Amino acid sequence: MEQPQAPQVPAHVPLMTIERFAELSGLEQGVVYGQIRNGHLPAVKVGRYRMVNVALLQAQCLTQEDWS
Repeated sequence: MEQPQAPQVPAHVPLMTIERFAELSGLEQGVVYGQIRNGHLPAVKVGRYRMVNVALLQAQCLTQEDWS
């Protein structure tokens, strides 16, 4: 029986649309927008689009020592 696999994000993707980030993380788009608005997820505006800065998020996760 084949096990369902979680979607994989290539390590070299520096930016991702909010919709795609929500899909891959399993969060609803509204939650992702709220996390960006509250400053919990890094984002940048590219033209007229707001994108999640996956590269910065990854760097923050790798350097964070305390998860409290």
